[in-house]
Amino acid sequence: MPQITDVPPGEVVEELKELRDSLDIVIPVKALDKNLLIATWNLRAFGDITEKWKAGDSDNPKRDFHALRCIAEIISRFDVIAIQEAKSNLKALRYLVKVLGESWGLILSDVTKGAPGNDERLAFLFDTRRLRLSGLACELVVPREKLSKISQDSLDKQFARTPYAVSFQSGKKTFILVTLHVLYGKKADDRVPELKSIAEWLAEWAKDANAWDQNLIALGDFNIDRHGDKLYDAFVSTGLYVPDDMNEIPRTIFGSPKENKFYDQIAWFTGKDGTPALSLEYLRGGSFDFTKIALKSLNVTKNQLSWRISDHYPLWAEFAMRD
Repeated sequence: MPQITDVPPGEVVEELKELRDSLDIVIPVKALDKNLLIATWNLRAFGDITEKWKAGDSDNPKRDFHALRCIAEIISRFDVIAIQEAKSNLKALRYLVKVLGESWGLILSDVTKGAPGNDERLAFLFDTRRLRLSGLACELVVPREKLSKISQDSLDKQFARTPYAVSFQSGKKTFILVTLHVLYGKKADDRVPELKSIAEWLAEWAKDANAWDQNLIALGDFNIDRHGDKLYDAFVSTGLYVPDDMNEIPRTIFGSPKENKFYDQIAWFTGKDGTPALSLEYLRGGSFDFTKIALKSLNVTKNQLSWRISDHYPLWAEFAMRD
């Protein structure tokens, strides 16, 4: 039986080389003590895997070793990445860690039970040569007495998929990443309460003098349709900031230049309304379009590609590490 760490077939080797060359152009190089690359990626139904280099017509799932090596190649370019839609089945995630190597760490939430939870986990993969866990890992649960204090047009119950927060340290910089996957709902209005409540909850947490650390970054799949619509406005209602250049970046492989979706976000506070500002200096951000290279030897449709890799692009932000 083939192993995920084996030398791939020749056509996969060539494709991975081309993928690396493209990543070299798009993604900034990791520079010790100079920069920090934080990313988020919704990996569609990331659970099981077919243990072959090429999944056959009768194999399920279609995600195979070829696809996973492409995913690993992309993830390796970041210092830490939040993963949404990791499933209760951890096979693909375990193989991914094996490919990334011993210098990579993994921390993840338990499975969110119930139909809205969709059997999903939230996870972080991180390069231990560049950063380390700094002690905090928790799920954001709104206390019952707090629910009545959150605005009337916000949340009246717990999050459908509990946000997951983990603190990291790189050099002298400590920061908390909060990731979540907002429930899509039957219509856009269904997402407004959850988006507004996470914004309110993060602002309150950031202002708390007893918080573990006030350097908060929210990232994940917020299922925001458009920049400036009611969903986006709910998300930034308490001062969460998305840099202007991020608003021009495509998030999904099914998007078009005329109708970009803003599902995935990386955002932080800037000091507005007394909420502590992020001490990291933002440099630039982007996404990575893997559709022209990854699995191109298979000649698959975009829909087929979405189940093998993802229907989302990875979204990343580069921060300066200098004081």
